[in-house]
Amino acid sequence: MTLKRESSTYPTTNYNELSIQVSLSGLSFCILDGLSKTIFALERHSFSDAGTPQAMLRETEKIFDGPDILDQPFKKVHVIHDNNLSALVPQPVFSEKHLAEYLKFNVKIFETDFITYDDIGALGLINVYIPFVNINNYIFDRFGEFEYRHFSTVLIESLLQNHTEEETTMYVHVEKEHFEIVVTDRKKLLLYNTFHYTNKEDFIYYILFTAEQLELDPEVFPLYFLGDIAEGDPLFDMVYTYIRNIRFGRNYCKYQQTGGLELLEPHREFISLNSF
Repeated sequence: MTLKRESSTYPTTNYNELSIQVSLSGLSFCILDGLSKTIFALERHSFSDAGTPQAMLRETEKIFDGPDILDQPFKKVHVIHDNNLSALVPQPVFSEKHLAEYLKFNVKIFETDFITYDDIGALGLINVYIPFVNINNYIFDRFGEFEYRHFSTVLIESLLQNHTEEETTMYVHVEKEHFEIVVTDRKKLLLYNTFHYTNKEDFIYYILFTAEQLELDPEVFPLYFLGDIAEGDPLFDMVYTYIRNIRFGRNYCKYQQTGGLELLEPHREFISLNSF
């Protein structure tokens, strides 16, 4: 599936910024006009040949060889790595010497894996993860220097910086075949986890299990949906059967949007629109 929204005419200036979010199953990118502070283009592509880093790179190269909108200089390029190869570590116990130790209980690690981290200083956390090195190499060859982060860093930071609820709140960010749960209490992060699902029964099981572990009452606590979900979807209907206080979140994007982007439902494209 391909989603494409952009202005019929767009500015090509030395102030434009490009944000790319990539996973094994797809890629999205959006472009910010740094002068007008306006996001004017967003495209999302599902990979037809997915499942391995090698296939992901081939699909990425096909996409970037296509649209003229990518054939311009960018002031900044941001890459967001979307995978489940990450772990949050409290700053007081973090050491750069032990990156593999933080991941080995959740992730299968090979000696050749490159491990890095994002410093989420405002929350006192370090996000340790394995990026897609072949994608980083490709982006560097094409655009030169760039910045990269893990997608959970963007998700957690954006939610905690903009969270206004006075009660314990669950956020569920939905993507194809996986979703993330973030639970907050005021400005504190209580839980972050990512789950693989193949059907709606998997989906509701993990949500209810998380609520049970945190002693959250399904009749009371608010659950905000983000990402690729809409009212009436099978996933939405299944959750509503068990949890009453369901809402859709906002993207918190601080920039204007044009080229049809302003018509997007506010809870969609959360990571891309908050990645600048």
